[in-house]
Amino acid sequence: MRTTLEIMRSAKSAVPAVSAAPSEQKNQALRMMADCLQAFSEEILKENALDVEEARGTVSDVMIDRLALTRARIDAMADGIRDVAKLPDPVGRVLERIERPNGLIIEKTAVPLGVIAIIYESRPNVTSDAAALALKSGNAGILRAGRQSWRSAAAICRALQEGLAAAGLPREAVQLVEDTSRESALELMHGVGYIDLLIPRGGAGLIRSCTENAKVPCIQTGTGICHIYVDDSANQEMALDIIENAKTSRPSVCNAAEVLLVHRGIAAEFLPKLADRLVEKRTAEGNIPVELHLDPQAAKVIAGEKAGSADFDTEYLDYKMGVKVVNSVEEAIAHIAAHSTGHSEAIITETKAHADLFTRMVDSAAVYVNASTRFTDGGEFGLGCEMGISTQKLHARGPMGLQELTTYKYIIHGSGQIR
Repeated sequence: MRTTLEIMRSAKSAVPAVSAAPSEQKNQALRMMADCLQAFSEEILKENALDVEEARGTVSDVMIDRLALTRARIDAMADGIRDVAKLPDPVGRVLERIERPNGLIIEKTAVPLGVIAIIYESRPNVTSDAAALALKSGNAGILRAGRQSWRSAAAICRALQEGLAAAGLPREAVQLVEDTSRESALELMHGVGYIDLLIPRGGAGLIRSCTENAKVPCIQTGTGICHIYVDDSANQEMALDIIENAKTSRPSVCNAAEVLLVHRGIAAEFLPKLADRLVEKRTAEGNIPVELHLDPQAAKVIAGEKAGSADFDTEYLDYKMGVKVVNSVEEAIAHIAAHSTGHSEAIITETKAHADLFTRMVDSAAVYVNASTRFTDGGEFGLGCEMGISTQKLHARGPMGLQELTTYKYIIHGSGQIR
């Protein structure tokens, strides 16, 4: 087994070849990586089945769904890599050009970061997404999967490395950490001189561990206590469609809605419709109903669980949702300010002034008017796949695509000027 230090060193050695690779070579490598991913699908599915079998009974069915791969999901992963190949190369873009009175031409130019390390947990598709984005942006990628998904990630990584080699790029440009202990994660966090950016993708515990322990630059990603506020002027059928989609289409992901705020003026009319849509109808159709955790005002209108003190600060990642009645859009904004993780929030309203106030005052990475929070995704934003959703303000915010995986330097052209 290679040590994490050996992997960091070899990733560092691969940076010159990857950062200097022309766009067409990188795109060719991505296409070959996608082809190899599909060619290796039997091996990947076999290893994934072992991961799923070992995890079953220790995690929820929702988390099993995050872990499980199918041929269709592998095809989608391959298509995601091909989509990245079609995107413009971010490296070498001139972000700003300044011509000084003395004739100096100063160009602020996008360049790769170097080595990007990604620590993630139980979603094998992150392996291919992260590798593709790192390569296209001219970076070497070190992937550190959780123990539950390690076999799947290792099989995926082997396929991706075959594609890299076929395109004439070093296999070391994409590597998987072989040690799944906590020590290997700490080595990446402490990898000064090797790691240029660390990106954790996972639950609050992982992100907190990285931000508290990292000695290398670290992006906070993922934790999503996402809110939907239904205003008194909302189109209620639209609101129900959006809420059901945001909560139930894939509850285990960070852009799923966790908290619903409803204006007092429509609560008596709207909440019974909500219970009918998310509980009664889903039960009748054989789908998992949503467990509603109600504040005292909502509990006067519909049946559900009593909301405890932690319910509005919990990322459920499950078929559960906190529900609170508020008096105004201003109170909704204040609640979000107190409880949000800065990921994604939505307002459902027909009042432009309320929409404008909400989008101006809510300080999250993505703020929606009359749309589901489930769109906070690199693919849905047209960025190809994504490295993660940044909930901080420096150096990236929201879905992290190719541009967010570069930095810049100033290139100055002169003709003999001296100061």
